[in-house]
Amino acid sequence: MDKFANPAPGFQRNPDKVITVEPYGGSVTVRAGDTVIARSTRAKVLSETPYPDAFYIPFDDIDFSKLARTGHSTHCPYKGDASYWSVQSAGETGKNAMWAYEQPFDEMTEIRNHGAFYTSKVAVEATLD
Repeated sequence: MDKFANPAPGFQRNPDKVITVEPYGGSVTVRAGDTVIARSTRAKVLSETPYPDAFYIPFDDIDFSKLARTGHSTHCPYKGDASYWSVQSAGETGKNAMWAYEQPFDEMTEIRNHGAFYTSKVAVEATLD
């Protein structure tokens, strides 16, 4: 019997794959120009080789009034299906700037209700406490 109800097929095929999610010991601020999109002291850092670390910010710390959900989605065999939001004030640059796994695979439930941002589309500033 599987210990997961919704296991990630990627981990089943590649059990040696390592993705870590750790609390970030500082604050993270996301800006588009002068507009603050998110600010959190409860962010998590997701590390997955070969990708750069990504900050996942709790939905409660994201100003969704500055975002617009898009129809774009992607699939990760380890994390699940990602939904996307655009930063409205950033125009074309802010298109699909934030993603989130709203129903992640069981192994990645720590990032449910958290959003991550592309550093190429918005400014992500992290400071350690």
